[in-house]
Amino acid sequence: MDFNDPSFRELLDALHDGVYITDADGITLKVNGAYERLTGLRSEDVVGQHMQALVEQGVISQSVSLRVLKEGRALSLMQSVSQGKRLLVSGTPILDATGQVRYVVSTVRDMTELLRIKHERDELQQLKELRSSTAKLHAGQRGDLLYASPVADHPASGRIFAQARQVAASDVKVLLQGETGVGKTLIAQYIHKSSPRAAQPFLALNCGALPENLIEAELFGYVAGAFTGAGSKGKRGLLELAHHGTVFLDEIGDLPLALQVKLLKVIEESRFIPVGGLELKEVDVRIITATHHDLRQMVADGRFRADLYYRLNVVPIHIPALRERPDEIQPLLDFYLAEFNGRYGRALTWGLEALDALTDYAWPGNIRELINLVERLVVTCTGEAVELFDLPEEMRTPAAEAGNENLPLRKQVEQLERRLIRKALVQYKTTREAAKALGLSQATLVQKMKRWEQG
Repeated sequence: MDFNDPSFRELLDALHDGVYITDADGITLKVNGAYERLTGLRSEDVVGQHMQALVEQGVISQSVSLRVLKEGRALSLMQSVSQGKRLLVSGTPILDATGQVRYVVSTVRDMTELLRIKHERDELQQLKELRSSTAKLHAGQRGDLLYASPVADHPASGRIFAQARQVAASDVKVLLQGETGVGKTLIAQYIHKSSPRAAQPFLALNCGALPENLIEAELFGYVAGAFTGAGSKGKRGLLELAHHGTVFLDEIGDLPLALQVKLLKVIEESRFIPVGGLELKEVDVRIITATHHDLRQMVADGRFRADLYYRLNVVPIHIPALRERPDEIQPLLDFYLAEFNGRYGRALTWGLEALDALTDYAWPGNIRELINLVERLVVTCTGEAVELFDLPEEMRTPAAEAGNENLPLRKQVEQLERRLIRKALVQYKTTREAAKALGLSQATLVQKMKRWEQG
């Protein structure tokens, strides 16, 4: 094939999409005018250059041609160029008579504006919510934990906060249930701040973080000389220090059976005996507990006292995993990015590809994992935006599968539809062709996309 033929050049330059052609060794043979316009790269800058060299020089972020040569099949990927544009590059192998790859022809389309439009509505709405939340927080109104949350008026979290407000006025026992990292401590704090005890101490103890003897000493306190290493003056425990306030016992399922008996006595009689002591101490505290265990099953297995379980489980509040409330992921990402930008003097924004990957990720560590990741990115990212390549490897996979089997069937079906439609749009470029390939009408496909944007 004569790539220098004027007619061939005229044909390529008539195309709106960029065209990039390499040989079977990855050497650039030809680019058209649209490619030069989209990338800012001139033909003489790349023709004759090996694709790997262009990647190593930072001219392009990654090469679809090299992937096609390696895998021997057509594929698409997003590519970054030095101007900051996001390009959708689709590479197709051209085979010779023996079935060997002779050329790779790649088409290039500018996706920057399309991705920006896709996120515009959500970004504007979330900015409005964040400003509203910040204004209410600075106003110092009661219940500021609610107003500081960027997801308090989303359906799932809104129900949780509503339940918390409802139980806050009384001393009814509340058992917070949910996976590690979903925000059980935040809800416990909100209940305390919304209660008549708000001006008194809120003290928390993780029952799974300490050995039995230290949990007992921390919770009940001890008298002088109670055990080897005990302080000469003794120590007051959390129950005594939180008098008239609230004690939050996280991971209550890890509390040893012997201490469960002592805790039950506190609940029933509002008094206890410190470690090594003889004198009963009266105490007025509200006790809120939390667990990620199935306490009912633990009772059946003899690992948790039934009488204590029923005392603690007067009002159970279940906090769903973050993967079960995907509409809250982006508001949380935006909120904590703003928080850590302020703390570390940065002005990072989310790259659109990175944001897509994070909203599709299953977040097995829930909100705690999200907060830790955002802080790490703010500290380590060197650019002005968090890009896809800045994320950990497990988060770069579109629509990460981990944990999705726990979603309701309707949600799983919706996520599968979204992935298939997104893949078809990348492959076929237009909604008409994508709908045809999926066996849908164009109107149905567009309607589904609009519903997801509004959701």
